[in-house]
This record gives sequence, structure tokens and C-alpha cells, in this order.
Amino acid sequence: MDLRDNSILEAPTVVVEPPGPKSRELLGAQEDMETTSLNYPKYFRVAIREARGSTVVDVDGNVFLDWVAGIAVMNLGHNNPTIREAVEKQLDSIWHSLEIPTEVRVEFLKRFRSTLSFEPRVLFTTTGADACEAAVKIARWKTKKKKVIVFEGAYHGITAGTLGFTYQGEYKRFTPVYDDQAIRVPYPYQFRCKDEDCLNHSLHAVEEAIKLNADEVAGVMVEPILGEGGYVVPPVGFLRGLREIADRWNVVLIVDEVQSGVGRTGKVWAHQWEGIEPDIMCASKAIGSGIPISLVAYRRDLTDLPRAFHLGTYRGNPLGLAAGKAVLENLTEDLLERVRAVGEMMKTRFQEINEEISGGRMDVRGRGFMIGFELVKEEKRPWPEGTTAMIDSLFKRGVLMYKCGIHNNVLRFMAPLTTPEKLLDRGLQVFSSALEEVERRRTS
Repeated sequence: MDLRDNSILEAPTVVVEPPGPKSRELLGAQEDMETTSLNYPKYFRVAIREARGSTVVDVDGNVFLDWVAGIAVMNLGHNNPTIREAVEKQLDSIWHSLEIPTEVRVEFLKRFRSTLSFEPRVLFTTTGADACEAAVKIARWKTKKKKVIVFEGAYHGITAGTLGFTYQGEYKRFTPVYDDQAIRVPYPYQFRCKDEDCLNHSLHAVEEAIKLNADEVAGVMVEPILGEGGYVVPPVGFLRGLREIADRWNVVLIVDEVQSGVGRTGKVWAHQWEGIEPDIMCASKAIGSGIPISLVAYRRDLTDLPRAFHLGTYRGNPLGLAAGKAVLENLTEDLLERVRAVGEMMKTRFQEINEEISGGRMDVRGRGFMIGFELVKEEKRPWPEGTTAMIDSLFKRGVLMYKCGIHNNVLRFMAPLTTPEKLLDRGLQVFSSALEEVERRRTS
């Protein structure tokens, strides 16, 4: 079956203004029984009945075009028949196995290893944050040092073991205790870089930080493209420069592919755009196609880890491994080429909308199906209110889109990689009309 044929091709279809009565009933029940700290129901006031491909149906019958994909999780679309078949087959045998080998575990490991240019050892974890925490532990174990170079705008999780490496300060106000052995340096954010040579300014800051803390730095942890920090694509040469610095100073290079990996940018892993080999790589989100699975891959020659180095009951769950094997098998070169080509078309169309409606004031950037649209006022002043208004306007028109960025002013396109062009065209039309409405409101 063609992976692109699973969507509801009539989307978006709004039959009752969301949230409809059935959605309101379920939202009310959830609000009564769950924590008040939930985030996404505040933006998407809807209850879901089913999801197929790049479309989501609510309990009132509205069909939404999904440009969120579970926050870059459903890369091959919702309810993908190939993934479903693999998971159903696994259900017939075993769905919890601790660390004891199963056929699906070994098959997944072989398939995963084939996606990398080096032969890794794999440590299974449970979430993206858990993978990043484990990666730092490995770097520290290898070097016997504590500090980690991280970047402005970075997001590596908000657990006690990762919160110090994440840039956004809002999360730190909830707990006074977290791993704070981080040294923060600028990410080469070209739209907001104050230095003309943004790339070398950032690389110089990394090297200086290591030089000043040579006896303490275990490694450098970096996202190939900033995720929660704003879908910021660094200049070509950034990852190669970090690789050279890490080699020169004998520190560990950790690449966090939790959001940028699994085909999202048009390569299986985003660091492959620069042809580098990380010492450690973190993966999660899309690799399980919605079934929680995450892992750390580290160079075989990097270090040996002792028994019980990083434990967790649900590490390497067989259902997630079955889904992951199917996901990786379906990341064919044809699909990746489509992601690259269609992604460039989408970026061009977003830029055309930007020029037509805002006179080119916004910043459009990205690779593949990882595209950011930064909303600003005059003189690049962040416009988070516009971003919130856009999310709401798109939602009412039947398109789900979410934000990111250190100023909460970036809309991010992270639709399933298999979204049909017909639906992408419709989504762009809705985006254009929503932006026109929000801009008109701003100037009125």
C-alpha cells in the first residue's frame, strides 16, 4: 500500500465550529479528573475520535489537517497500515521482555545500525529526555569529567537530569534541584545573530568554553537543528566544526536527534547532512511511531559500560521495537527524496506567503518537513501574540499547527512525511488566509 494514501483526502472539513458539544463534554471530563498542568488542550480545544495519515477526526465529525504529528512523532502518519501490521504481529508473541533478547529486538538493532555510518552500541531508554540524560552519563563515565557545553535555545528535556541543559528558563522555576553542570554558548541563529560571522562566532565560543574549563568538560551536546528553540537551521559547517573541536580537545560530541531524526529533514538523521559521525546520538519520538521507545547509540570504541549503568523497566519494549523496525524499513531513499523535494517546495510557498502578506518581514527556514515560520513585528521584535492568534485561527479553519522558539513566536511545520501534496496545498491556502486575518487585526 502507498503510505501516502492513508489520509482523509477531503480534509480539512469543519462541520461544527470547534470545540463542538461532544468535544466540550470530554474536555470537561478530562479537566475534572486530570492535572491542571496539561498544555496542549489549552491550544487545541478538541477531543479526538480517530486519526489517519495526516488527518485527525474529532468526536463532532470535524476533519483536521495535522501539521503537528504528535510533535514530530508520527513521521509516517497516523494509523499507518504497515506499522499497524508489524505491531499486531508482535502482539501475538510477546510485548514485554526486560533486556532478554527476542527476535524483534535483534532485528531492530540490525536495521537501526544500518542507518548509521558507524557501528554503535545501543542503550535503550524510555523517553527523549531519558536518552539525553543517559548520553551525558556515558560522556561523564568516559571522561571522568562533569561539565557539558550546551547551546542557547537548546531543549534536551525537563527532568532533573536534563533541565540544566535545556535553555528555556520557565521550566526551572518549578524545581530548585537539577543537574546544573552546563556551560551555555550561542547557537548560530542567523536571523538573530549580532555577529556578522555567526558560524565562527559560535564555534569560537565553544572552543573558548572548553579551553577555560579544560579539566572539567566531558562533552558538547547539540541539536543538528534547534527544535523547541525555534526550528533554527545552523550554517553549513557548524556540525563539522564541532566535530573538529571535540577531536582537538578530546571531548565527547553528543548529537540529540530526538526531534530532527527519523527522516524529518530528508536524511534518516539530520547530522548526516554534514557527513559527520557523533560519539553519542540520542533518538526517540518518531522512531516508535507513537509507541514510546528511545535509545542512545554510542561509538563501539568509546567506552564499556558496567552492568546496571542505566536501568528502566520499559526499555526496549517489543511493541515499540516492532514499530521501530517497520518505520526504519519504510524510510526508503524514494521517501527521503520526496521529503527533500516537497520540503523545499513548502519552504518556497511559505516564503511566498510571507512576501505577499507581511512584505517579507517574517523569517522562513528549515530542512525537509522541519520548517519554522518566525513571526515578528518591525525590527525583528518577536510577535508571540501573533503566533497564538495564528494557532487559533488555523484551528478554527481545520489545520493543527503548533509553536516553538525561545520567544514563543515561531510556527513549526512538522506534518507527517507522507502527507499528500493535495492536502499540503490546502493547508497552505488555509495558512495564507489565517495570516492575512491576523496581520489585518494587527494593523487595524
